Amino acid sequence: MRFFVLGDVSVDLLFFVERIPEPGEEVPSRRALMKPGGAGGTLAAQLASLGHRVHLAGRVGQDPFAELALSRVREVGVDLKHLQEDPDHTTSSVLILVVPGGERAMVSAEGASRYLDPALFKPRHLDSADAVVLSAYALVGGPSRSYAVEVLEAARKRELPVFADLGTGAVRAAGAELLKHLRGVTWLLMNQTELLALTGASSLSEGVARLRREGFSHLAIKVGAMGSIVVTPEGEELLEPFPIEDIVDSTGAGDAYTAAFAHAILEGRSPVEAGRLANLAGALAATGLGAQGRLISLEDLKIAAG
Repeated sequence: MRFFVLGDVSVDLLFFVERIPEPGEEVPSRRALMKPGGAGGTLAAQLASLGHRVHLAGRVGQDPFAELALSRVREVGVDLKHLQEDPDHTTSSVLILVVPGGERAMVSAEGASRYLDPALFKPRHLDSADAVVLSAYALVGGPSRSYAVEVLEAARKRELPVFADLGTGAVRAAGAELLKHLRGVTWLLMNQTELLALTGASSLSEGVARLRREGFSHLAIKVGAMGSIVVTPEGEELLEPFPIEDIVDSTGAGDAYTAAFAHAILEGRSPVEAGRLANLAGALAATGLGAQGRLISLEDLKIAAG
């Protein structure tokens, strides 16, 4: 299958700490790493690792960070002909504080990703695509929002499936305005925190009901230790997580979930089957360091399916 992926390409600066420091406090880091990241780059890398042809639309600066940010997608053969270079803004970066168990807190510097030039997108870029995978960070603001809106419009006209992954930072920055742009997407994927923040609901069921009223009938909701919930017009199903040991870093686990889910749906699997495979992908991704440290393979999914 051929995917057109739109989203951030960044460098992640990971610091492994015992706890998140209080204001004015300094805590030591057990380890510090620089790794390729960004939702767009990670989604593209995961889809390519699953055997798909992937075109990545993103923007990086003309700086040393750009080479690191693109190292993994280049390694797995992602097509970068739609990648833009920004002469004025640095490559996006994210500071990530990781505590034991893999949970994290983040500080992001948007950088070049928000300046994706919409004039360089042509609807014909989707002519060879079977599906679009979009990170909602592209809709937060700046020229990248116009680019993303044009991609969504071109996908609708071509009746291409669109998988839109929200992201906590995108929801907090743009809120319910995201729904205006995402109305009509095939699948909306998010975690529990994003669902509640986006809808203003106090429970999962209330949040799902509100999205249904807004016209979003196909949802995949990651609910942490409980697994994930797949919502279709026919109903809702809670899918248990895979018991994976050695979780070290949850950065990028949600992107692995989305990539595996989109892969499975395009393969013709049912939403429930896709959700189960996506649960496995998200868990496996958390056993590697960095968003792209553990890429998911077809063999991984075959073992789970068998």
